[in-house]
Amino acid sequence: MEYADDVDRRELLLHSAYDSGTVRDMERPLLDKGVPLMRMAAQATAHIAAGMLDDEDLALEDTSIVLLAGAGDNGGDGLFAAAALAQEGAKVTAIAVGKSLHEAGFAAFVRAGGKVLVLDPAAEIPGCSSGFSAGEAGERLQTAVSVAQQSHLIIDAMTGIGIEDALRGIPAALASALGLDGEVPDEPALPNRESSGDFPLVLAVDTPSGIGVNDGSLPGPYIPATVTATFGAMKPCAVLPPATFSCGRIELVDFGFDIDEREPAVEVVNNTFAADSIRLPRFEDGKYSRGVVGLVTGSQSYPGAAVLTSRAAARANTGMVRYLGPERAQNMVLAALPEAVIGKGHVQSWVVGSGVPDADADGAGTDMQRETIAALLKHYDASAEDDAGNAYDMPPIVVDAGALDLLPERVPGQVVITPHAGEMAKLLNRLEARQDAAEHAEPREPYTVDDVQIHLLACALRAHELTGATVLLKGAVTIVVDEDHVYVSGSAPAWLAAAGAGDVLAGLTGALLAQQDALITTAETVASAAYLHGMAAAIASESEQQGWQEPELVGQEHHQRFMTLGHPIVAGDVIRAIPEAIADVIA
Repeated sequence: MEYADDVDRRELLLHSAYDSGTVRDMERPLLDKGVPLMRMAAQATAHIAAGMLDDEDLALEDTSIVLLAGAGDNGGDGLFAAAALAQEGAKVTAIAVGKSLHEAGFAAFVRAGGKVLVLDPAAEIPGCSSGFSAGEAGERLQTAVSVAQQSHLIIDAMTGIGIEDALRGIPAALASALGLDGEVPDEPALPNRESSGDFPLVLAVDTPSGIGVNDGSLPGPYIPATVTATFGAMKPCAVLPPATFSCGRIELVDFGFDIDEREPAVEVVNNTFAADSIRLPRFEDGKYSRGVVGLVTGSQSYPGAAVLTSRAAARANTGMVRYLGPERAQNMVLAALPEAVIGKGHVQSWVVGSGVPDADADGAGTDMQRETIAALLKHYDASAEDDAGNAYDMPPIVVDAGALDLLPERVPGQVVITPHAGEMAKLLNRLEARQDAAEHAEPREPYTVDDVQIHLLACALRAHELTGATVLLKGAVTIVVDEDHVYVSGSAPAWLAAAGAGDVLAGLTGALLAQQDALITTAETVASAAYLHGMAAAIASESEQQGWQEPELVGQEHHQRFMTLGHPIVAGDVIRAIPEAIADVIA
């Protein structure tokens, strides 16, 4: 496809994801005009498959390829692509996982000399045997798994975007044998999502089979992809964790959808997005007008968090940092940041909870910081009808770590909560138990950390629903949700998973919120903070590996794939790189 020099369209394509219903709506006008979308998808799939094999120094005539073909249009895409590869000399076997195959695609595949293995005894595929016994069905399944495992490339065209829940039946059995079952891939994080190079490589057609297309979940068996060829527009699973980690490298085929007036289901933060959160200094500025951040962080047991949050906030374009905490932490803050001001005063934002013990910790009941935070958070309680209006007039506040269990029952959207998966499980269990008690309902099954990690978006949305807060769910790809939007930031390298990194993010987020004006929402600001945090980590570690790698547009020249893995860092390294990250964004 020809690409116009339309930078705005390119940015929108590469940083927006649309749910399956919206994608179908965008396909319809093109299909009505007779645009051959299936043939275009198949041609791109065959081209990408050949490129993957060429990268491994394999000629097509020397390769064995297995196509996992479903009964729908996704299977049709795969069959036409497999036919093209067979015509070029590849040995291709199509494994039919359902009762039928796309008629025209199947005919093209047979004409090209491809072989077919049918797994469903009730299948009605011309020229293929059916009605075989359950025992033979089991043997055929074992043969299919063996043939696939011994191939050079698996083309996964089982389900596409039409499946809402976990795979069942034959597709589930194949996915379980060839892939994973509801667990996040455990492998090194390499630049550009490069694979280990082990065979078989996997090319997913539009989306990997078995993942949650619209919510990014991993509900059951699925096949992780080396490369995903996605068509027309990105689907949420391409950007949302944990499913995005199963997509491998993403290659996007632009069908020319009319995306200008469509609302994306998920937006990915980039430089342009994050730049709006940074307030450029004015000639008439003083320290107060540039934003003052108030910190109630650190504690007698964990004073280092006070240092990290205050230094991060100070480096993130603010005019002043105010710190409230125990004497030991005060002394450490002043030693690390002489510019800090100790004590109460006017602020434009608050950061609370980092390094503060939660309710389960020893001595939490008498901790000075918890008492201060509890008193402050009472002003954000929007559940009391008499005082709810005052809560919405309070400055933005970041509620982190040990302060999460002090959150009022209902808060306004300028309250930002920043849990990781473990903290999210505890928070949801507490919130759900409170709601069950209020409704006199049977207690629900408690959330586990694994539950959260497999259903990250659903958990973030539930936390927002139960609290009203803007939710920042931390991870290799961070999710931010508010009432109307879902944002993700995947700018961070895996090196960022280090002690104190969350404290740095809290301070940085508070700093950007102190600069917030009416033109940008709390969620946009928070998502930008996560992005800058990741960028700073990338600069500090000298790494080009990221949690989410921007797709490549098929038909355009590919980027150089050899990228720098980088080196280990500590939280302090990230703080020192914040100014450079800001400079890169506003440049």
